[in-house]
Amino acid sequence: MDFLEAIILGLIQGLTEFLPISSSAHLRIFGDLVGWGDPGATFTAITQLGTETAVLIYFWKDITRIIGKWFRSFGGGGGKRSTGVQKGDPDVRLGWLIIIGTVPIVLVGFFLQDTIRTALRSLWIVAIVLIVFGLLLWLADWLGRRTKPIEAMSYRDGILIGLAQMLALIPGVSRSGASISAGLALGYTRPAAARFAFLLAVPAVFGSGLYETYTAFTCEPGVDAGCGAGYGLGPTIAATVVAFVVGYAVIAFLMRYLETRTFLPFVVYRILLGGVLIALLSTGVLTA
Repeated sequence: MDFLEAIILGLIQGLTEFLPISSSAHLRIFGDLVGWGDPGATFTAITQLGTETAVLIYFWKDITRIIGKWFRSFGGGGGKRSTGVQKGDPDVRLGWLIIIGTVPIVLVGFFLQDTIRTALRSLWIVAIVLIVFGLLLWLADWLGRRTKPIEAMSYRDGILIGLAQMLALIPGVSRSGASISAGLALGYTRPAAARFAFLLAVPAVFGSGLYETYTAFTCEPGVDAGCGAGYGLGPTIAATVVAFVVGYAVIAFLMRYLETRTFLPFVVYRILLGGVLIALLSTGVLTA
């Protein structure tokens, strides 16, 4: 039964990770709604390795180009041995921005991990955050100029989007939703905001997933916060594989969708889900 439950949760992870509706909130809500309980921060972080692997494959050309130019930019800009890549190259700048933009979420995630694993997983917080950040996404999509391509990403904008990504540590915010909202508010096109959000998430999610994998094998149940939560290694691996396959399909869909359409359907969904969750909590169907 653990395998079936884990695979279903992996499917939910893959469906919701890249849409701006919060995968962690859906895993938390669904687990309680069907009586499986909270799958735990460890399970969530490890299955995100699957969805981030989908990002690596989908954006492979972008990632290898950015990494290659970033390293070659240290070779100098003149003379016979010049690499031909200037430090002002947009891909070099993106490489630095992904590194710098990852710092806030790493620091906060490390120092506040106990709070993230426990208090911030309250369903009341999830419900309120779903609605509030849904409205923020709508405002950013409506008021943003949506004219800047990803190549125009400045250091200021990249750092601000990195700070927004940090808020995704709160279940219900949505990593992609927070980063995309910031990108839209700063004037980037929908595809550019989504592309940078996905690229920015790679180091943080892989780091978190690998750390949680290590923690799952070394923590002490009953002593460390969140230890022992979730499923065993086999079901978790199965869920991660499912999350990868489904996540890749969702990325392909979303990047095509954003070429011509708005985020309004996701905003409406977030608000409705938050409202339903508040009703379920108020009537005692679910407990926080």
